[in-house]
Amino acid sequence: MDLLGPSLEDLFNFCSRRFTIKTVLMLADQMIGRIEYIHSRAFIHRDIKPDNFLMGIGRHCNKLFLIDFGLAKKFRESRTRTHIAYREDKNLTGTARYASINAHLGIEQSRRDDMESLGYVMMYFNRGSLPWQGLKAATKKQKYEKISEKKMSTPVEVLCKGFPAEFAMYLNYCRGLRFEEAPDYMYLRQLFRILFRTLNHQYDYTFDWTMLKQKVGMGGASASGGGGGGAGGGAGGAGGAGPAGGSAPSGPPPNPQQPPPGAPGPAPLPQGEKAMRWRQSRELRP
Repeated sequence: MDLLGPSLEDLFNFCSRRFTIKTVLMLADQMIGRIEYIHSRAFIHRDIKPDNFLMGIGRHCNKLFLIDFGLAKKFRESRTRTHIAYREDKNLTGTARYASINAHLGIEQSRRDDMESLGYVMMYFNRGSLPWQGLKAATKKQKYEKISEKKMSTPVEVLCKGFPAEFAMYLNYCRGLRFEEAPDYMYLRQLFRILFRTLNHQYDYTFDWTMLKQKVGMGGASASGGGGGGAGGGAGGAGGAGPAGGSAPSGPPPNPQQPPPGAPGPAPLPQGEKAMRWRQSRELRP
C-alpha cells in the first residue's frame, strides 16, 4: 500500500472551493492519462470523483494517483477480448453527482462513462459546484431521479457558460461516444494542452495550493486504501487493485498537434430504448 497525499477534494476545500483554469488544465492532463491507463488494462473505474484522485508525496508530490477500485469492472472478457454486452435496467453504480447520463438511465457503463464523469469533475472545479447539487428529496431514489432530471435538462453550453469552449467540446465529445467506442484520449489531452498554451500558462507544476501550502502548511498523509463510498447498488469490481499512477509528465507537454479529423463532432448515441428516448428529448427541447 503506497502512502499518498491529500485528495483533490481536500485540496479543493483548502483553496476555498475554486481552482484556476491553469490548475484545472494541469490536473486534466494527468486525470485523462490515469483513466487511459486503467482502460488500457481492460478496466473501467465507475466512480470517478475528486475524492478518488490523490496527489503523491515527496518527490511524487506533483504526480496524481487514481485510487479506490471497489466498483471497477472489466469491460473486456479475459479469454476472448470481446467487449461486454450492452445492457439496460442496471442499478446506478458510482457517485450520483458525477455519474454519466447513461448510468442514470440504467445503461451498462463503459469507457465513455468514466470520461463523461471526468468532465463533470472538471466543471465542479471550475464552477465551485454543479447545478444538481443540494437537491432535496424524501428518499435516496427520488434524489437520484432529481439529479438525473436536472443533469439531462441542463445543456452542456449552460453548464460550461463563462469558461473556455474546450470544456463544452470535451463533454459533447464524451456524450457522443458509442457504447463500445474507445475514447480518443490524445485528442482530449491535446484539446486542453492547446488551450493551456493559448492562455500562455507555464507547465511548472505550480498548482493553486502550492503557494497556500507554503504559507499555511498541510499536515498528514492518507493511505491509498479507499476513497468515499459510491452511491447506489452495483456489483463490486476489482477491489484489491492499488493506485493507478502511470508515468508522470516529465516536463511541459509536447507541442500540440491538430486533433484528428472529425474528432470534436459528437458520434451517434447508442441504440436502446432509454438512450433513444433521451436523445429524442434533447432534440425536442427548445
